[in-house]
Amino acid sequence: MTNAELTATTPASISTPLRIPSPATPYQGDIARYWDGEARPVNLRLGDVDGLYHHHYGIGEVDSSALGDTGDGASEKKLISELHRLESAQAEFLLSHLGDIKREDTLLDAGCGRGGSMVMAHQRFGCNVEGVTLSAKQADFANGRARELGMQDHVRARVCNMLSTPFETGSAAASWNNESSMYVDLHDLFAEHSRVLEVGGRYVTITGCWNPRYGQPSKWVSQINAHFECNIHSRREYLRAMADNRLVPQAIIDLTPDTLPYWELRATSSLVTGIEEAFMNSYRDGSFQYLLIAADRV
Repeated sequence: MTNAELTATTPASISTPLRIPSPATPYQGDIARYWDGEARPVNLRLGDVDGLYHHHYGIGEVDSSALGDTGDGASEKKLISELHRLESAQAEFLLSHLGDIKREDTLLDAGCGRGGSMVMAHQRFGCNVEGVTLSAKQADFANGRARELGMQDHVRARVCNMLSTPFETGSAAASWNNESSMYVDLHDLFAEHSRVLEVGGRYVTITGCWNPRYGQPSKWVSQINAHFECNIHSRREYLRAMADNRLVPQAIIDLTPDTLPYWELRATSSLVTGIEEAFMNSYRDGSFQYLLIAADRV
């Protein structure tokens, strides 16, 4: 990973109203209600560690020395801190693939959740970051954190359909989906990213996808779909939809071995949600993969 040393300016796009009316299907309404009602400790308690609230998983080796003795009364707190370190490492890895971002650039986080990655992007690049989410609750939370951090002129979330955003064509230097692309049709999604990105701009996604070599989505993948009310796509679908929308992959990185330690540690915590076994089994049997794909807009 590389570190950028840049500071910020304010773009015209920040002045756009928070809530943008956009077409919504009944399914999108269901997803908005799902995330408006979501308050899982696994998302909130990890974010409480340092104020970065993510809605994705982690990568990297577990630092066993940071966990201490399991008999220690503070062991659970240390475990939560380690899980949070791994999920922030995942976000840093995604941001490191966005390319040469300048202070005057604008980035788009499609499916921004509570805004953790947006904050990290502004801290890293000093640029402006726009996020979109179907959840008014998430957008309000993200904007509240931006105000608390004094970033409200540069970091903003809005309630918006990621398939039909209010941003001008070619206005973003880079954009990403971090575990949010399984809620939409990929051709529609990549068409919108291709429209919003400037020519030469970079798109990055980190996502779980089912492995075509397995044949069909496994029972574990079906359980994950049911748990999150989503529709996991295959690796082949990502590459085909990118090709159809002028997004040319520059890197495809299999992060499956890197995310397993996160899940194995999470399964030992008090934050289990019941879906941990499905993730671990599907990663181990090869039916599910955790990928980073970085593509340039041509």
